Amino acid sequence: MPFAHKHLLGIEGLKEHEITQTLDLADTYASSNRTSQKKKNILEGKTQINLFYENSTRTRMSFEIAGKRLGADVTNMTSSGSSIKKGETLLDTALTLNAMHPDILVVRHGSAGAVQLLSQKMNCPVLNAGDGQHEHPTQALLDALTIRRRKGRITRLTVAICGDVLHSRVARSNIHLLGIMGARIRLIAPPTLLPSGVDKMGCEIFHDMHEGLKGCDVVMMLRLQTERMNVGYFPSISEYFTLYGLDYDKLSMAKEDAMIMHPGPMNRGVEIDAAVADDIEKSAIQEQVEMGVAVRMACLDLLTQADRGDES
Repeated sequence: MPFAHKHLLGIEGLKEHEITQTLDLADTYASSNRTSQKKKNILEGKTQINLFYENSTRTRMSFEIAGKRLGADVTNMTSSGSSIKKGETLLDTALTLNAMHPDILVVRHGSAGAVQLLSQKMNCPVLNAGDGQHEHPTQALLDALTIRRRKGRITRLTVAICGDVLHSRVARSNIHLLGIMGARIRLIAPPTLLPSGVDKMGCEIFHDMHEGLKGCDVVMMLRLQTERMNVGYFPSISEYFTLYGLDYDKLSMAKEDAMIMHPGPMNRGVEIDAAVADDIEKSAIQEQVEMGVAVRMACLDLLTQADRGDES
């Protein structure tokens, strides 16, 4: 079945079968990435531009690796090393890139809606690698693939998303995806780090980690995004860790086989205790990184199928 969307700007608006289609394809790439024959020629002759207005390690590298493993010619462009630094507008950048006829554009931007604006000016598919506090669709997809491979399903699982929900595009995309796939979602955070209207998101809300983690299958920690905070959202880092940092005491409230996730980069001793993060029995953090490449390969593949004349 062909992918029904020209762009991937967010999880919101996707249907369950489209998410499943993406995860199924990503699962095949996850398997092939563990072999010695990782390279494909699916995107041979195609040009992929990664345009990152914000710093990134995992997302940018995994998109680059994903494109190269599919055979694409990959170009990385950052705001600090381009005319953006000289004051070029987003629209002028879009017009310039469009004139070069890329086959797919991957964009990370600090403003919500910027990637959607770019998609309206580009002839090629545009893939959102994170825009402001809006969405980060491939992160939610890789999280879903990680959960599905560990637990065998997503539906009916209880997933706790803990920490700085207010500033997290990862949380928003995961809330959309987990809801579509039939999971039970809990948000655990201080009231100051929850967005307005959170009661309409279809999630259970907790302000106490011990209470919120009771019986959870998945514990998804979020990075404390202090760079987006211009006022005091909590008294101190040490108090935040005491109340909301994941340690073995709090984790004991979850199911015995609960898995631990974190989108990275981690602030050890702030959102999560180092020993918990490195617990190979419970932590799926490194597997998330691995699944990131597979999911991004699947997204690049699906979004370029129509251009390749391949709708199988």
